[in-house]
Amino acid sequence: MTRWRSVILAAGRGTRMKSRIPKPLHLLCGEPLIAHILGAARSALKVDPVLVVSSEAQALRDAVGEAATYVVEDPPLGTGHALLSARSELEGEAEHLLVLHADTPLLRGETLQALMARHADSGSDLTFLTATDGPPDFGRVLRDEAGRPTAIVEKTQASESQRRVSEVNAGAYCFRTDLLWPRLEELAPAPNGERYLTDLVALLHGAGERVETVEVEDGWEALGVDTRVDLAHAEALLRERIRRSWMLAGVTIQDPASTFIDAAVELEPDTVLLPNTHLHGRTHIGENCRIGPGSIIVDSAVGEGCVVVASVLEGAILESHVDVGPFSHLRPGAHIESRVHIGNFVEVKESRLGQETQVGHFSYIGDATLGERVNIGAGTVTCNYDGVSKLRTTIEAEAFIGSDTMLVAPVTVGRGAATGAGSVVTRDVERGTTVTGVPARLHKGKKVSKGGDGKQRRPSGE
Repeated sequence: MTRWRSVILAAGRGTRMKSRIPKPLHLLCGEPLIAHILGAARSALKVDPVLVVSSEAQALRDAVGEAATYVVEDPPLGTGHALLSARSELEGEAEHLLVLHADTPLLRGETLQALMARHADSGSDLTFLTATDGPPDFGRVLRDEAGRPTAIVEKTQASESQRRVSEVNAGAYCFRTDLLWPRLEELAPAPNGERYLTDLVALLHGAGERVETVEVEDGWEALGVDTRVDLAHAEALLRERIRRSWMLAGVTIQDPASTFIDAAVELEPDTVLLPNTHLHGRTHIGENCRIGPGSIIVDSAVGEGCVVVASVLEGAILESHVDVGPFSHLRPGAHIESRVHIGNFVEVKESRLGQETQVGHFSYIGDATLGERVNIGAGTVTCNYDGVSKLRTTIEAEAFIGSDTMLVAPVTVGRGAATGAGSVVTRDVERGTTVTGVPARLHKGKKVSKGGDGKQRRPSGE
C-alpha cells in the first residue's frame, strides 16, 4: 500500500458560471482551471491524481487525458458523496489522502507539501488548510477554548458572531484513510440531500479524533472560482505571482501592470518586457531580448538577442538576433533564421527566411522559402493562392526582389537573380539574371551588382 494518493473533486455542475463550458475548463492565465490544481497536486505528490467527475464530463476527460485516473459520481450529491465515490478505487491503495477541489487554482505545491508534512508529523486523522483575511465567502473555522478546530460552518448557515470569524476553510484536506471511509458513510445529508466533506470536522471532533490545521501564508491562495467575477480576481492574483517570479529570475518588466504573461510561458534572464506586452500559450523568449512595447506573442519561440516591437507573433520561430516590427505579423509556420530584419507592415506565413535576409516594409511572404541574404523590396507579394490550392515560392540566396514585385506561385527565383520594380513574375527566374515588366521577361544588359562589402545592390540602370 502506498503512503499517499491525491483526489481532486471535479463533479460539480458550476452553474454560477452561466456557461456551456464546464467550469474546470475555463481559462486562467492561458491554462484551464483544472490544469493549475493538477500541477499543484503533481508537485506535492509525484503520482497522477484520482479525478472525480460527473457522468457528463467527456470534455473534461478529453482535456486532462491520461494525466489522471477517473472516478464517476452519478448523480453528484455533494463533496462528501463525491469523495466516497472514489472508495472502490482507493481503498487499500494508500494510507493517507490529499483531497482538493478543481476550482482552487491558486493553491501551490509548496503549500500542499506543508499541509501533508503537518498531517504526517502530528499523527492527525484529519488536517485541513485554513486562511485568514482571505476569501470572505468561505466557511468559517470554529474552535474551542483550547484552540482546537471543532467545525466548519458555511457562511450562509453561520450566525452573526460566527460570520465575524476571520479564519476560513481553504478547501484542501489530508485524511487517514482507515478512518475516512466509514466516517464518510456517517455524514448526514443536508436539507438539499447533499453530503458535505466539511461536516467531517465536527463529526471527527465529536468522536474524539484528532483534527489539525495549517494556515496558508497568503489567504488569497485559497480563492475558489465559482463565478466569472472570481475568475477575473484569480487571473489578477496569478498574473501578479507570475510577473513577480520572472522578475526575481532576472527578467526586467518595465510596467508590470500592463504586461500579461501566461502560466506556461518561459523567459530567460536579461530579457526586457516593455509596456503592453502579451505573452501567451507555450511561448519561450531567449536571453537578452527586447519585447514590446505593444507586442503580442502566442505559442512562439524567440531566440536570444531578438527585438520585437509592436508586432504579433503566432506559432512562429525566431532564431537569434532577429528584429521585427513595428506593426508586423508573423503567422503560424513562420521560421525566421538568425540576423533577419523584418521591418514594418510585413506579414509572414508558412515560410522560412534564411540568415541575414531583409524584408523591410509593406510585404506579404506566404508559403515561401527564402535563402540567405535575400533582399525583399517594399510592396513585394508572394501570390500563393490560386483560388483552389496554396502554392510555394522559392527565392534562392542573394536574390534581389525589387519593390512592388508580384511573385505568382509556383515560382523560383534563382541564386543572385533580380526582379525590377513592379515586375509580375509568372515563370522561374534563372540564377544571376534580371527580369522586369508585366509579365516579367529577361532584361538583357541588367546585372545584379555588389558593393565593396559584398552585399547586393539594386540592378544597374534602375
